[in-house]
Amino acid sequence: MKRPLMLGRAALLALATWPVGFAIAAPTTDPLSRPAEMARHPETGVLLAVTRAGDRLVAVGERGIVLLSDDNGASWRQAKVPTSVTLTALSFPTPKAGWAVGHAGLILRSDDGGESWTRVLDGKQGAALELEAAKAAATDEPAAQRRLRDATQAVDASLDNPLLDVCFLTPEHGFAIGAYGAIFETRDAGQHWQSRRDALDNPRGKHLYRLYATADRYYIAGEQGALFESSDDGARFQTLTTPYRGTYFGVAEQTDAGLIAYGLRGNALQSGDGGASWQTLDLGQAITVTAATSLPDRSLVLVDEAGRVLRRRRGESAFHAVKPPQSFSFTSVVVAADGGLVLAGVRGLTRIAPANLETASTP
Repeated sequence: MKRPLMLGRAALLALATWPVGFAIAAPTTDPLSRPAEMARHPETGVLLAVTRAGDRLVAVGERGIVLLSDDNGASWRQAKVPTSVTLTALSFPTPKAGWAVGHAGLILRSDDGGESWTRVLDGKQGAALELEAAKAAATDEPAAQRRLRDATQAVDASLDNPLLDVCFLTPEHGFAIGAYGAIFETRDAGQHWQSRRDALDNPRGKHLYRLYATADRYYIAGEQGALFESSDDGARFQTLTTPYRGTYFGVAEQTDAGLIAYGLRGNALQSGDGGASWQTLDLGQAITVTAATSLPDRSLVLVDEAGRVLRRRRGESAFHAVKPPQSFSFTSVVVAADGGLVLAGVRGLTRIAPANLETASTP
């Protein structure tokens, strides 16, 4: 029996709720091939990720919605997308070249800053890559035989498994990760993809939720304490051992503070020695932390599924609350070109202007 995805309340709602303002399409049409419906108020629908494409903001969410803003999140318009499956994550290594991933193992590419998108991989193709890699690595060892068996069985369920994050450090080199340990890599701008389950020690196929990159490191956060680091451009990911065995939803870094891993029930840990030792951070409440970002002054910002925005300035130890104009279950946060914050979640998008980023209280 498959394990449920530990997505937190925000993302679970995204699987179950109907977005505001969408027309009902014919139920017999394959959502992978059905273009996304144009919505009356797309900025109020369920949105799971927001990121920068140069100075432009791009947000994605359920039923294939992609939104663009060229005024730091003050207004949004909907892009045309060739699929209507839920989109979960974005990465733009350049202002024009972008990637989105989502349900049914979908990977989309844009070459015009998110204005238009093409499908480059889906779950069936991904399952074929998984099976090909498993056959190539097959030996008489039990682990290799288990991998081959799992890959064979996964072909039948290939469109059931979502990809949950995508990360490109350069226009050519990127990873997509997701449910049941899926990890795919391209080194030629998406012309070819390969399964990279061999890159990390994840025999049970724990869900992989977030891939965070620095100038010389990749980090992967996942369920049941899964935390991995690569210092060799993704050739191999080493396991990071932490005292928390619950699910991590992401990793961040803060100058003078080090590595921060965050996840379920408000659990957040900090390591100032590259993951050798960890200290627990006090976030005030046991509320799942869903996303993080860094402000231009090197403050760290965390957001959670209760709608809290927590800021810790460089050199400080405590987090303080920032009051957003609207508070709802947040799924993603990004710094706009003007220094403000734009947050995505189950009720769409909201923006905190730079002048309103002063903290109000401890969480």
